[in-house]
Amino acid sequence: MKKCSVGGQAVMEGVMMKAPGGIAMAVRDAKGRIVLDYKEYTTKAKKGTFLGLPIVRGVVAFVESLTIGMGTLTKSAELIGEPIDEKPTKFEKWLSEKLGKSVEKVVMGLAVILAVALSVGLFFLLPQLISSLIFKGSAAASATKCLVEGLVRLCVFIGYIFFCASVKDIKRVFMYHGAEHKTIACYEADDPLTPENAMKHSRLHPRCGTNYLFLVMAVSIVFFALVGWNESLWLRLLSRIVFLPLVAGLSYEVLKFAAKYDNIFTKIIRAPGMALQYITTREPTEDMLEVAIASFDLAMSDPDKAMEMVRKNREEIAEADKAEAKA
Repeated sequence: MKKCSVGGQAVMEGVMMKAPGGIAMAVRDAKGRIVLDYKEYTTKAKKGTFLGLPIVRGVVAFVESLTIGMGTLTKSAELIGEPIDEKPTKFEKWLSEKLGKSVEKVVMGLAVILAVALSVGLFFLLPQLISSLIFKGSAAASATKCLVEGLVRLCVFIGYIFFCASVKDIKRVFMYHGAEHKTIACYEADDPLTPENAMKHSRLHPRCGTNYLFLVMAVSIVFFALVGWNESLWLRLLSRIVFLPLVAGLSYEVLKFAAKYDNIFTKIIRAPGMALQYITTREPTEDMLEVAIASFDLAMSDPDKAMEMVRKNREEIAEADKAEAKA
């Protein structure tokens, strides 16, 4: 099978595909047309640099995926004809002036900070509180307490996934997630990229972000068991947050190793994350696969060609809108 370095993300009514040279996106707008978008982008975790070192590159990839993900979700809403028209607050305007950044970048930065804060609260503070109640006054061993804390965190994570899967609008996003995986699998199988061919392939993929998130949870259970249990809730929480980048970096290396090789050991490592993809992906329709393939083709093009494809796409849409207005 061929291997490619393209990774993706489902967005509103479409798919984002990230290649080493840029970020491509294709969405289906309110009129049923495929709208393309592309911007050049290179990771800061380059080989031969400090940020490209093992473990460190995992931390960089985690931060980049978070910021890129937030940006592409907002952009996809605009492309399908639902612009985010909320007016910036006085605080956001003040930050923009003080930092010398655009209001859009300030709003995006605040959204990322809020997302991180919510994640820390849900996946770290909540498990700490629950495990503290479980072991209140208990003389259980430190490792036992840490293992239970990790299992509580894992249960919260799985519960969160099930909750997301129950939301109607998220179900369509999960269908596009499946389209993203099938498209990449079709390419790696060296099949011609058509919706019909892609439909035959699995919607599960070993390099999926779901696998990575599960590995973060699994690695954290073992890692924090070694760090130990502190009776102070806040010191314990602080230790989890401080060591989170290291856990994320270690998990990234495990994910790359498990995706690179195909043996019984790596299959065992991948199995839980692959199983969770039955929840975070859904079987897509052929028109969704058409969108995913358009995004993949754009990502695989060199930057100049990709920008030209976007320009022609926008021109065709503008001409169609003019023709419709005249009619």
